[in-house]
Amino acid sequence: MNNFEFAKKGHDEWLTPKYITDALGPFDIDPCSPINRPWDTAALHWNKEDDGLAREWAGFVWMNPPYGRETSKWMFKLHSHGDGIALIFVRTETATFFKYVWGKASAILFLKGRLSFCYVNGEPAGAAGAPSCLIAYGDRGVERLEAALSSGTLKGHLVHL
Repeated sequence: MNNFEFAKKGHDEWLTPKYITDALGPFDIDPCSPINRPWDTAALHWNKEDDGLAREWAGFVWMNPPYGRETSKWMFKLHSHGDGIALIFVRTETATFFKYVWGKASAILFLKGRLSFCYVNGEPAGAAGAPSCLIAYGDRGVERLEAALSSGTLKGHLVHL
């Protein structure tokens, strides 16, 4: 979340709505998991105390990275890993998009409407301050986005890169 959203809500840890990871999973690793979470997003969870950026990633990754200045580091790591899906705000003009999405990702699913993220206790937190997209790296990520769209679980527009 951006600084305004952090100040408005009083914290900076937001969960992906469960239906999204359910529709796209299973995942092997979530390197950006909250310390306490109401549901699993992957077989293996790393939180900020585990320093997922410094760890070796293996398998299919789910990533809802810290937003703002930290997003770029995480997107670089997922792009380098090449097998996973990230949830980020649609900020197509940013350096992060130009460095690690345009020409690097396999596909982008621009989600219809604004997501309602969840507090760490699982309760809905209300509409996000910006539109969101799912960025796929690798064939498996693209296949999962396509399947979630065809099933109607997720709505939006998929762009293959």
